[in-house]
Amino acid sequence: MRSAQRIHARGALVSEYPPGTPPRGRHFPARNRLISGLCLGTLVVEAAAHSGSLVTARLAAAHGRAVFAVPGSIHYPLSRGCHALIRDGACLVECPADVLAALKITAPKQALVVPIDRSVAAADGGVALDKDYKILLDALGFEPASPDVLVERTGLPSQSVASMLLFLELEDVVGLQSGGRYVRL
Repeated sequence: MRSAQRIHARGALVSEYPPGTPPRGRHFPARNRLISGLCLGTLVVEAAAHSGSLVTARLAAAHGRAVFAVPGSIHYPLSRGCHALIRDGACLVECPADVLAALKITAPKQALVVPIDRSVAAADGGVALDKDYKILLDALGFEPASPDVLVERTGLPSQSVASMLLFLELEDVVGLQSGGRYVRL
């Protein structure tokens, strides 16, 4: 099998470090430079005023890639970096469609959400949810909670929690409040 076919079938490992190199904090800038150069764009959801995410966004811009930022409350410290990016010309993002439109990618709405098991019905708004979504909603309860708190409560991977919250927000099951916390609607 040709290398290109293997990469297509299995993915690829791209690093400036030899195999077996342990992860170290000082390796993150090199990793993020590679990521920003390989991607069509970089989306920053939260970033402090002096954040590694901002470095990655600037590297993406230097590579000629699109830079996107999600605005937040002016009182939330992790929104300051996103606001600075938007002031500097990053595309303001309020929903996934904003990113797709800026990149000139067309996708049906169904492609923007994680497929869920429709055999399990939810009590919230008639939306059918699978087991992980129910776990997430139970962990959320009826008081606002941040994604980090929800990751801790559920044990689910942070990227899963983030995408599930986005889906639930699009379905009007949860809402985003100031401070980056989510609440049931």
